[in-house]
Amino acid sequence: MHNESNRRPVGTPWTTLTAVSMALVITSAGCRDDIDTVRQIQAERQIRMQSESQQDHLGEAFSLLSRLVELNPEKAQRQITYHLNRWREGKSFESASVSDLVSTISDVLPSEVAIKTIGRENFVPSDVNHLRDSYLFRRIVEWVDHERSDDPLLADWLAEKEKELSEEEFLRLRGATRLFDWTVRNIAYEPKDPQDPAPPGPPLSLGMQFRGAGYRQTDYLTLWRGTGDSLQRAGVFTLLCRQASIPAFVLATQSIESGQLDPWCVGVLIGNDVYLFEPELSTYVPGPGQVGIATLAEARADASVLRRLNVPGFFDYPLSKNDVQQCVALLNVMPEAISPRMKNLEAGLTGDRRMTVYVDADQLAEQIDDASGIAGVRLWNVPILAEVYQQEMERAATRDPLIAFWFFSRWAILEAPVDMSRKLAEGRWRHLHGQFDNDEEEDTEGARVLYLAQRAPEFEIEDLRIDVDLQQAYGVRRELGMDPQTYDRQLQQAQVLMRLGKRTATYWISLIQYDDGRYDTAETWFSKRVLNAEQLSQWAPAARYNLARSLERLGEIDRAVELYKTDGDPQEHGNRIRSRLVVKADDTDEADDPDDADDSDQE
Repeated sequence: MHNESNRRPVGTPWTTLTAVSMALVITSAGCRDDIDTVRQIQAERQIRMQSESQQDHLGEAFSLLSRLVELNPEKAQRQITYHLNRWREGKSFESASVSDLVSTISDVLPSEVAIKTIGRENFVPSDVNHLRDSYLFRRIVEWVDHERSDDPLLADWLAEKEKELSEEEFLRLRGATRLFDWTVRNIAYEPKDPQDPAPPGPPLSLGMQFRGAGYRQTDYLTLWRGTGDSLQRAGVFTLLCRQASIPAFVLATQSIESGQLDPWCVGVLIGNDVYLFEPELSTYVPGPGQVGIATLAEARADASVLRRLNVPGFFDYPLSKNDVQQCVALLNVMPEAISPRMKNLEAGLTGDRRMTVYVDADQLAEQIDDASGIAGVRLWNVPILAEVYQQEMERAATRDPLIAFWFFSRWAILEAPVDMSRKLAEGRWRHLHGQFDNDEEEDTEGARVLYLAQRAPEFEIEDLRIDVDLQQAYGVRRELGMDPQTYDRQLQQAQVLMRLGKRTATYWISLIQYDDGRYDTAETWFSKRVLNAEQLSQWAPAARYNLARSLERLGEIDRAVELYKTDGDPQEHGNRIRSRLVVKADDTDEADDPDDADDSDQE
């Protein structure tokens, strides 16, 4: 991008030419009608030029969003903000009004801050995070909402629903099933209370705990890293639904004694029904008789619906019919998303640039509140807490080297400013865009190729410490004056990053094979590469789940069920429920399944 100070003011040549033309016309004509005609032509040209200029600025902002992974984040934020503010020049905004829903998160976002955030007319750098999220989630929806993303277990039920629902309602329901299935396959499950080692955490504001559930990373980071707890999965799923114009929200029970809200699943509003999706278990809530997806009304009326989420002898589901009689709906909406400037911006996003950046929270709340079993609608405080947590952890990292190393090293393979990480990040960006293979027209490499480049042979990684040519090839350089011992430690760290990057790239390639419909290839990658006993990594439990999903597609039901029943996997509860549904769908007598639950209506 050219430096603004060296750029000739937009439209200057046209302005000079127009002035000369006007003078000639007036002199030669000498009549009032001609003067009025020229003025009208000039005004129309000025309007056209202004419109073109605004469109260019919007196009520049969108182009920068699409290339964020390649750019310096701070500079890109400033450039996007500049173009958006140039685009909005001369536009009139609606008077800013703050939704009453904002008061429901006043404990984490003071009213004066909310009013300022929502009411400002100019775009600011912090808006870019919201636009980045909207852009990326929209790109995912465009390739995931496809028949390859259908869950075979729901095929017959959806065929019946297509007859019952309007076309719009059916498309939304089917879209929600696809987006949820993608979420639980692509966001590896983490427990809310992580057990891996960590240093003592710093004191945090707003009652937050170090590594607290839900807010220990933002929805964007959950998507970017491909791993998260059930609340973070809920965040990703609801944001995907927003880009598909599907009303989705977190359902929570409320304590009578303390008023505390306890999120338990995601509700999707289709017509007057709220369909239930359980990110903790990685499954939809099966309907009565384990057919299709349960609605909130069915869970409130039929005790067997939630009881079927028990796995006798292994797990008990914490909620029953009585617990979900009245639920609170929590909207995953940041203040920026309900601002007039975002409403104005969304109206200007057309064609390939179309994405949802504005939410009419009051209208959405009114629709949801009309559904049976909803006892109120609030904004969800977790997205706000996640932003605050990230900022406070970054500040703590500047003061404590131990926290700094732990906080940044965990995802250095993807986020560190070094060549190896940048290549993996570029692959991840293309992966989330659904660009798996090379694009010859754009001369860009696809995610598959970029990931494969991360899979260095083990002998190369081992030789990195002694082979200068390899060190140069992988961008590991000895700084001037660095002593040999320090450089050797740097090389050892590079080896660790290379192995982590290789194993992460291997797992993500496996996911691509599944999403590309290459189930036999996916089975090979998951079983022989990710789950290779000598190459095991943090992705092993998620790989077992996705391997089982691949085997389902290949008709190898016994092998799939065996994997679902792996003892000790973090997602074992939900996996065993999936195994029960798979066996039922395969027309096997479910009474023979040891994980079967009693269907009686006794409480």
